[in-house]
Amino acid sequence: MRTCLRTVGLQLAEPLRISRSTTTARDAVRLTIEHEGLHGHGETVTSVYYGLDTATVAHWLDRCGRVLARFPDPETALETLIGQARDDLADVGGAVAPGTPPAVTAAVESALLDLVGKRAGAPVHRLLGTATAPVAATARTIGISSPRHAGALAARLAEQGFTVIKVKAGSPDPEDDVARVRAVRAAAPHVRLLLDPNGGWSSTAAPALLGRFAELGVEAVEQPVAPGDPEALARLAARSPLPVIADEDAVGIEDARRLAGRVHGINVKLAKCGGVSAALRIAALIAGSGTGLMLGCLTASSLGVAPAVHLAGRARWTDLDGHLLLAHDPWTGIGGTDGTVRASGHPGLGVRPRTPFDGHRSRIRAGSTVPGRNHAGQARS
Repeated sequence: MRTCLRTVGLQLAEPLRISRSTTTARDAVRLTIEHEGLHGHGETVTSVYYGLDTATVAHWLDRCGRVLARFPDPETALETLIGQARDDLADVGGAVAPGTPPAVTAAVESALLDLVGKRAGAPVHRLLGTATAPVAATARTIGISSPRHAGALAARLAEQGFTVIKVKAGSPDPEDDVARVRAVRAAAPHVRLLLDPNGGWSSTAAPALLGRFAELGVEAVEQPVAPGDPEALARLAARSPLPVIADEDAVGIEDARRLAGRVHGINVKLAKCGGVSAALRIAALIAGSGTGLMLGCLTASSLGVAPAVHLAGRARWTDLDGHLLLAHDPWTGIGGTDGTVRASGHPGLGVRPRTPFDGHRSRIRAGSTVPGRNHAGQARS
């Protein structure tokens, strides 16, 4: 197998402000695996929050490309990678380099799933045991902004067909959050509302704020208080009048094990947990515990979001709108502009580039170096 990388800048259609930062753009580093004339693709996006700049992502994908070159075919590599996820192994005999960041592991697995699916003539969801292509209503995120702007955007989204809207919160003055949610509710009275402070509320203010947002019809709140004390989050969830979903406090399988049955939901993002196999492990762990599965994503192209869409039928909440926040999505194939994401029935991930790969300037072989460039902005969470 041969691998190559390509870096593409992703510009957001408008700045996305959350409690800790504002995102305007980020880089996406694409891994392509070629074997016997077919290609599989995966994507890792840069993230300040997860400590991944362009050069770091390219370095780890390059190392993983060297590891993949040792395997005779993608099926063997994928089987090995799934075994690593199941057994928590990261030794030299694995399918990724030791110490590989979860977001990079997720991209490697995505590219292998895409390639294996194409070789088998089967979509990824079928490889994962789901016969029917998943279809799900996705939340669409509204960042921290004025109530007037948030209300106008909510009205447009409802008109386009969105039935779930997620409002970012965590303004210095909580009354700003309340006014924003009221404006969204007034402009789109029939949508389901989710709220995400990204840990921006204090532990003393959170209980009263949860009560106020419950009265405004918010369905659930992600990570109300700062991460780092999952016990405090669990105690808050136990007395909350509306569901509390762990995000920044729920990264991997051990976090999920600690919080299962103690919070109402866990936001699983492939980039933070390590990919599809790791996500399936978390889903199996929390099943029946009273903790629901939320599928989330970072701001990414359709290529980066697609693997999670193939899992969408397993989630209570679906928040797979990262590609919808872009000024230009270089990939297509999962929909979403009408409020619904759909896994393709085509082999592999079922996504395709909007324009042919130009490939020469930014495509490299594994083992060489990608010139890094950084965009200002924080990871969306």
